[in-house]
Amino acid sequence: MRIAQIAPLSESVPPKLYGGTERVVAYLTNELVRQGHSVTLFASGDSTTDATLVPICPVAQRLNGECRDPTAAHVLMIEQILQRADEFDLLHFHISNLHLPLVRRVQIPHITTMHGRLDLPELVPLYAEFADVPLVSISKSQRTPLPHAGWIGTVYHGLPRDLLRFQPRRGEYLAFLGRLSPEKGADRAIAIAEACGMPLRIAAKVDPADRDYFERVIRPLLDKPHVEFIGEISEAQKSDFLGGARALLFPIDWPEPFGLVLIEALACGVPIVAFRGGSVPEIVEDGVTGFIVDDLDHAIAATRRVDRLSRVACRKAFDDRFSASRMASDYVRVYEQAIERAQPDCVA
Repeated sequence: MRIAQIAPLSESVPPKLYGGTERVVAYLTNELVRQGHSVTLFASGDSTTDATLVPICPVAQRLNGECRDPTAAHVLMIEQILQRADEFDLLHFHISNLHLPLVRRVQIPHITTMHGRLDLPELVPLYAEFADVPLVSISKSQRTPLPHAGWIGTVYHGLPRDLLRFQPRRGEYLAFLGRLSPEKGADRAIAIAEACGMPLRIAAKVDPADRDYFERVIRPLLDKPHVEFIGEISEAQKSDFLGGARALLFPIDWPEPFGLVLIEALACGVPIVAFRGGSVPEIVEDGVTGFIVDDLDHAIAATRRVDRLSRVACRKAFDDRFSASRMASDYVRVYEQAIERAQPDCVA
């Protein structure tokens, strides 16, 4: 199959540091190539891939520092893709909604994976208008705010099996990995660790939009003796950071669409203490690979008994459910469905 993968340009594929969507696109693209498909990746020029790379801008926008209009390069990318659309059997978009008015006017089969939160009121009329555009969710819960959108499948994220090392020995600290934003709950993680008398290591980035929150809420808490703030880490550092942890704290306060860090922890054999929300119950097996909690007191109690969980069971859950090969195979089935639906005689 001839497949175009269309990635956001804010990060390289894979990203140099933080970047969930671009990381998933990288794993999917390389695995599709490994499975014998002809894949073209539209992405920033500093991306690294086994596919044929079409560079849209020289470097990714976030770390460039000179890009003042990120939309411009994305519009250019969409135009280049549509000019070449007949070269592909299917277009796979990962860029939210910029392309929607155009793809409904081309004949080439296409799908769009929704990577972000959908519980925003302004999205309701948008996806009501574009209900004919085939969408893929990354968890079943992600669909809840837009039940009548054009869903044709759900595909959970996956990672290469050899990307992160399994660490069978129990770690000595609690880990928080991700973004320092209100919905991710780093302040909750600090409170949990303090109540349990355990050290907490925080590896996270601060987006410009979250700088005020970081300065007002998080920075004063970083002076606590049990907290170590590491900052943003690369892919190569995750095995040691997560593998050395006793548990991953995932104290979210929003409907998480997926939570890539959850399966990264499972790959390292690390159990999870996660607040109930969004995709969490679909990924964490309560009492097996972690504990799902509803409040801070419950989280503290769960963290104190996390050593009862098997790190081998955590890694097995990853191998069984969250590999890149499984993700790519699932997407191929969705691609076939989208191609069949696009046939002229197909009745929706």
